[in-house]
Amino acid sequence: MELLICVGVPLLVLLVPLIWFIGTYNRLTSLRNHIRDSWGGIDVELKRRYDLIPNLVSTVKAYASHEREVLERVTALREKAASNHGPAASQASDESNLLLGLRQLLIRAESYPELKADANFRMLQTELANTEDRIAAARRFFNGNIREYNSLCQAVPTNIVASLTGHRPETYFEISAEAERIVPRIELGNMGPPASPGIAPLMPPNPGVASRGDASAPPPPLPPR
Repeated sequence: MELLICVGVPLLVLLVPLIWFIGTYNRLTSLRNHIRDSWGGIDVELKRRYDLIPNLVSTVKAYASHEREVLERVTALREKAASNHGPAASQASDESNLLLGLRQLLIRAESYPELKADANFRMLQTELANTEDRIAAARRFFNGNIREYNSLCQAVPTNIVASLTGHRPETYFEISAEAERIVPRIELGNMGPPASPGIAPLMPPNPGVASRGDASAPPPPLPPR
């Protein structure tokens, strides 16, 4: 019995810290993988925004071609943001500048009633607004994972495991406050006059599907009992 105690106690003293070390390491690794996965969600929506901006620029140019300086600036900012594959903080800075450029473009568009009434322009604004909502949701999820991971990397005693295993704090993806909301909401039920006949809409409406904002659309039939 005494031999069992003499062997078991030192073994337990060694096993408990080892189990804690392995558990902490696995948690750090799991969080780092969650961070990479959640960044993928942001990246998908950023690419969608990059695809929408050239269409928006082309539509504005058709009505306001002399706004050349603003259009070229937005195009240059888009190219810079799309080519930045650095840390999240660096990309967030370029994304903030791009959003501010878009805000300036949309403010200029307010001076052109025909452009504001264009169905293609309104649809692009709606798509951009929806994309910004998805980016914001993905950013919150990403930053939540970063916060939990960084807490483990900086708090005692888990910071010891992080330091020994090469886990370093990550940067947040934070947009500047003035760039948070740049795309105004468009009420789909109030689309205004149709687009100019010389410019085709981005997506032809499906005559069999009622608009989401159409209050006159009949309600769907009740399922049979």
